[in-house]
Amino acid sequence: MASSTSPSTLEPMVQKLAYRVELDALDREAILALPFQHKVIERSEFIVRERELATHSCLMLSGYSIRSKLTGDGGRQIVAIQMKGEMVDLQNSLLRTADHSVQALTACKVAYIPRQEILRLAAERPTVARAMWIDTLVDASVFREWIMNVGRRDARTRIAHLLCEFSLRLKLAGLGRENGYELPMTQEQLADATGLTPVHVNRSMKTLDAEGLIHRLNPRVIHIGDWRKLAEAGDFDSNYLHLRQGDAALN
Repeated sequence: MASSTSPSTLEPMVQKLAYRVELDALDREAILALPFQHKVIERSEFIVRERELATHSCLMLSGYSIRSKLTGDGGRQIVAIQMKGEMVDLQNSLLRTADHSVQALTACKVAYIPRQEILRLAAERPTVARAMWIDTLVDASVFREWIMNVGRRDARTRIAHLLCEFSLRLKLAGLGRENGYELPMTQEQLADATGLTPVHVNRSMKTLDAEGLIHRLNPRVIHIGDWRKLAEAGDFDSNYLHLRQGDAALN
């Protein structure tokens, strides 16, 4: 893991936090001045393992990662997907011990920021602390929606809902458009995120395709034919993402 002091590397963190709270010039400088270690994480490599003692918080610079839990018999439940600009384990700065694992979904570039530096920044820059607090609260809001998705929606609705969420989050991260993007998860991974089997995921995707709600140029490229109808099919309301006014696809 290589140490680095290039401040521009942490610009995605500034942009993400500034989306939640207006940061002044000193706030931005303080974030960019954080020490960090730059690392390339290969696909399927663990960024954080459950029960590890947290010494750093990890900022996603590129690629995708997933948060997951394992049952006693080895079954996996994916509980979140993380992308560029997101801190995958900010809560561990306070909780210390990881209660779930974070694994690279694709090859990733990440910045590891020492836990104590995160705590120092929060103490010295209250506005930044508020932005990080809101960020973790939004994470919790997304978790609640994913629980609702797995627990109370049928297969077609679960998949439609997740496709809508991806469209907005990828758009905000500059990784896709509202009506089209590259799906960051395989059908097997979507199954682990929605509590379905890969067969049910495949059937649900084919159903949405046949209904004209999506069009797949290939299994990983999604084009949304009618966003509002897909949102209706997915019981989707973007309120839980806490987007700024005007950013939501459904205004």
